[in-house]
Amino acid sequence: VQLVESGGGLVQPGGSLRLSCAASGLIFSSYAMGWARQVPWKGLEWVSGIYSDGRTYYEDSVKGRFTISRDNAKNTVYLQMNSLKPDDTAVYYCATDLSSTYGSSWSFHSGGMDYRGKGTLVTVSS
Repeated sequence: VQLVESGGGLVQPGGSLRLSCAASGLIFSSYAMGWARQVPWKGLEWVSGIYSDGRTYYEDSVKGRFTISRDNAKNTVYLQMNSLKPDDTAVYYCATDLSSTYGSSWSFHSGGMDYRGKGTLVTVSS
């Protein structure tokens, strides 16, 4: 499984960025896909995710600002980030877990991540 992120960069507070993740080596449409970031003293945690059936997950701090989507024909997942804040500064990783098939008990609330990409840095600063 390979996950390759793109779209990070430097943006001013209040600005927007769109992250993309191209996946290969798995049946993309069968698995949940998500974005995680490293949080100080808390490790890597899910920020947003989308299940194989299209349901979405957002961590409380990004609700209303971030939008996740997937294009199964292109094996790509996107994260549109609006109204960015300095606290959003982090390396964002695209990730998935092979336990996340439809009907399983896996969820973004408590699930792990088998595979993740190398990450893309998002810096929000004036």
